[in-house]
Parts: sequence; structure tokens; C-alpha cells
Amino acid sequence: MKKNSIEENIKEKSSKRLKFIAKSTSLLSLGISMVVAVIIGVALGIFLKNITGINGLLFLGVFLGVSASFLNVYKVYKSQVKEYEEEEN
Repeated sequence: MKKNSIEENIKEKSSKRLKFIAKSTSLLSLGISMVVAVIIGVALGIFLKNITGINGLLFLGVFLGVSASFLNVYKVYKSQVKEYEEEEN
């Protein structure tokens, strides 16, 4: 009987640890995707600026990169809220 409760305790702790790791990697990938979105936007703006010679396109690229970054944050926020609501119920 006691051995069974010890095994259940170990399984519960490992389950919590795996959930923590999964959440941590999700947030890490969010940070990476934010940086990548801004870099791609800046690169696109520089590319368009060099092709057309219009300086405003650089700022357009930066704006698109930052907007994509905020969109990524919003998507992760929505998924976290949904996950939290499922855990409550």
C-alpha cells in the first residue's frame, strides 16, 4: 500500500515537472519568434529600400515586423487563457 502511494507521488511530481518544461519551452519559443519577426521585418524593409530607394519602406518593414511580433504574443496569450480556463473546469 505504501509503495503504491510513493509511486503515485513520483508520477505526480514528474507530471508537474513536464508541464513546467512544456510551458517554459513555449515561452522561450515566443521570445525567439518575436526576435525573428522583427529581424525579418527589418530585412524586408532594407531590401525594399535598396530596390526602390524609398526610405519609408524601411520603416514599413520595421512596422510589419513589430506587428507580427505582437500578433505572436496575442496568439500565445489566447492559448494560455484557454488552457487556464480548461484547468479551472
